Amino acid sequence: MSWDWSEVEHVLCIRLDNMGDVLMCTPAMRALRVAGTKHLTLLTSEAGARLAPHIPEVDTAIAYDPAWVKNTSIGNHADLEIIERLRRARPDAAVIFTTYSQSPLPAALMCHLAGIPRVLAHCRENPYRLISDWVKETEPATEIRHEVQRQLDLVNHVGAQCDDTRMSFHVDDADRISLRRKLISRGIHETGGWIGVHAGATAASRRYPAEMLMQALIGLRGEGRRILLLGGHEDPALSQALERSRAMLPGLTDLSGQLTLGELGAVLEAAGVMICNNSGPAHLSAALGVPVVDMYALTNPQHTPWRTQARVLYQDVPCKYCYRSVCEQGHHACLTGVAPQQVTAAARELLNLDGHSPAQAPCPQEISCLP
Repeated sequence: MSWDWSEVEHVLCIRLDNMGDVLMCTPAMRALRVAGTKHLTLLTSEAGARLAPHIPEVDTAIAYDPAWVKNTSIGNHADLEIIERLRRARPDAAVIFTTYSQSPLPAALMCHLAGIPRVLAHCRENPYRLISDWVKETEPATEIRHEVQRQLDLVNHVGAQCDDTRMSFHVDDADRISLRRKLISRGIHETGGWIGVHAGATAASRRYPAEMLMQALIGLRGEGRRILLLGGHEDPALSQALERSRAMLPGLTDLSGQLTLGELGAVLEAAGVMICNNSGPAHLSAALGVPVVDMYALTNPQHTPWRTQARVLYQDVPCKYCYRSVCEQGHHACLTGVAPQQVTAAARELLNLDGHSPAQAPCPQEISCLP
């Protein structure tokens, strides 16, 4: 049975993953607003909730780390509490955003127990009464779509569409002013054009080797641009690699851990190029229309930079699309096979492009999407 969504005013959007995953749902959220949603509540992880003040489509954000997603939560108190909170909020409908490798059923059961009458989701098996608007899961058997397109197609099932499919991230003047003060205090008086770098990723399998990244940055010294390191010290190898390269990188300033999320957005919107792994900063850069050099570990094929100029660098490997947070083969060949000179050349190519206008194609350098 499919419900009528024509009178839906309050929609609960559920994406219980990291910031990059939430960003890739924002075009679908915009489509819901265009279709008539008057109040949009985002239920997301603690990390994802940090984005809410910067996403204009979101009215209310609820942070929740559930038992069925990898996190540090314990017991079932938060799980019982969130059901009661959703019951009190009384949304007219819920949209559950997932990748094709995730099941929507735990979140759908939560919505059922909270009394939410309409639930839209992709699902592989028959959800019976848990999902009122069931979109049969077809990935990866027939195709694999970019994550943004997947969520746009989902909400289109209930008639929600929009012409503007860029991801959302708003930087306000307060973010720019506070960033400016921090930069000046570090002796940085440029107002933009710098090379942004983020060396980190939550999963070790998606981190380009720190020593190789430093070699790539050394190759960019001749560009005459300041290099701003914006994060990545979750990789224990980064500090040592950085220390060994200091003498060769006099224009590098390490701002890791010193910026708010809004200030990070302000840094990125003024950057000439962003160099990073397949992680949240790549998607944040894309949302701001910044050219991206993405060292793209082949853990999955769905998350290339969306609607921005980009160079997606990887080495094809037999074990691609493993969806692993740690390389089980131990060789990280999909990343270690990318030479530092390739990263340097890709960044230089993007720096030589005119402006930051979004690319027309959603995947600037297409990855073969079928495993």
